[in-house]
Amino acid sequence: MRMVEGGVPEAARRFAALLRTERFEESVELFAPPLRAAVSAEQLRLAWAAEVAGRGGCAAVEEPVAEADSVRVRIPVVCADGGFTVVTSAGDDGLLQGLRFDTQGGATWEPPGYVDEDRFTECDVVVGTGPLAVPGTLSLPVGDGPWPAVVLLGGGGAFDRDESSGANKPLKDLAWGLASRQVAVLRFDKVTFAHPDRLRPDFTMADEYVPHALAAVRLLRQRPEVAPDRIHLLGHSMGGKAAPRIAAADPSIAGLVLLAADTQPMHEAAVRVARHLAASAPGPGADAMVSALVRQAAVVADPGLTPDAAPESLPLGFSASYWLDLRAYDPAATAAGLECPMLILQGGRDYQVTVADDLGGWRRALAGRPEVSIRVHEHLDHLFFAGSGPSTPADYARPGHVDPVVVDEIASWLTRYETP
Repeated sequence: MRMVEGGVPEAARRFAALLRTERFEESVELFAPPLRAAVSAEQLRLAWAAEVAGRGGCAAVEEPVAEADSVRVRIPVVCADGGFTVVTSAGDDGLLQGLRFDTQGGATWEPPGYVDEDRFTECDVVVGTGPLAVPGTLSLPVGDGPWPAVVLLGGGGAFDRDESSGANKPLKDLAWGLASRQVAVLRFDKVTFAHPDRLRPDFTMADEYVPHALAAVRLLRQRPEVAPDRIHLLGHSMGGKAAPRIAAADPSIAGLVLLAADTQPMHEAAVRVARHLAASAPGPGADAMVSALVRQAAVVADPGLTPDAAPESLPLGFSASYWLDLRAYDPAATAAGLECPMLILQGGRDYQVTVADDLGGWRRALAGRPEVSIRVHEHLDHLFFAGSGPSTPADYARPGHVDPVVVDEIASWLTRYETP
C-alpha cells in the first residue's frame, strides 16, 4: 500500500481531494468492490449533500489524518455551522475498504429514559441459513409469557440491526422500549450490511427484505416465550414499505406497524428529496445532483427499461433489476389485500417520507378499514425524534431517541390486540 507523509494511504489523500471538489463519480473509483457495491456515486453525493446542507454548507475539507496504531484515516470537514469527519480505511490493494460519516464527535448511544433493563433479557440469534444468514438479537421480556412479538425491519440502505447512524440507534430504542413493555423483539443486520460482497447483480428489494423477515418470523414461532399467533412486523421507512409484501407471503403474520413508510415511487421520491437538499445548500454541486437524478429517474420510469440497463444510468447505484422490482410493487395496494390490522405512524416534520407525498397513499388504499389506525405526530421527524420547525439533515447528526409517545403507542397497540 503506497503511503504519503504522516502514514496516510494515498487513496485516502486522493479521496479527500475529490471530496473538496465534489467529484463523486471519481471518488467511488477508489473504493474496493464490496464498498462500491454498497455505496454508489449518487448515494455518496446524497449523503454528502445531507451532511453539509444541515451545517450551512462546506467551508473546507482538511488534510487526512491517520489514527495511531490503526489503518483508519479521518478526514475532517469544516462547515459554516460545525463540522463532521469522514472515516475511511485502505487495504493492501490500495483501495478504500470502508466509509462512514462521524457526525457525533465521539458521542455514544445511551438508553432512553423509557427503557428498564431489568425487565428484559437479550440473546444472539442467527436469522436465515446458508451463506446469506445474518446475525441478530432477540429481546425477551422477563417472565413466562407467551408474549406478543415484533420483527423490526430497517430502512433503505446497508443498516445494522440497530439502524445505527452515529450515536443514534432508532431500532435499538424501539427494541429496548418495547421489550420493557412486555413485547418480544427480534432485530437483525440487513443482508446489505452483513454480506455486501455476496449479493447477486440482479439483487432486488424483495431479496433484501422478504427471505430474512420470513425466517425471523419462523424463528420467533419456535420460541416458547412468544405467542405464535401474535407475531407482527414493524418496519421503518423502506422496511415499512416492504412489510405488506412480507405479510402477503405469510398470512399468519398478526399485524403490521408501519413507521414513515413510503408509497411514492422511489425514483420520484429521490428527485424530491434531492431538490429539498439542494434548496438547503444551493450551488453547482447541488444543481448537478438534481440534474443527474432527474435524468436517471426518467430511465426508471421508461416502460422500455430492461434488466441489462447500465447501473450508472440509474439512480442510487441500484441495478435495473432492483428498479424493475420496485416499479412492479405497490405497497398500498398490497396492504389493501391483507386482512390483518395495521398501525401506521407518520412524523409531521419528515421531509423524506411525507404526509403530502406518501401518507395519502395509505389513507386512500385503506379507507373504511376499522382495524387500521393512521396517526400523524406533528412534532416528529423521519426517525421519530422530537423537534420544532422544519426538519433538516442536521437533525440526524444530533443524538436523540425515538419519542416515548411513539413507543407507548406501539406497545399499547401490540399488547391490546388479540388475534381472532
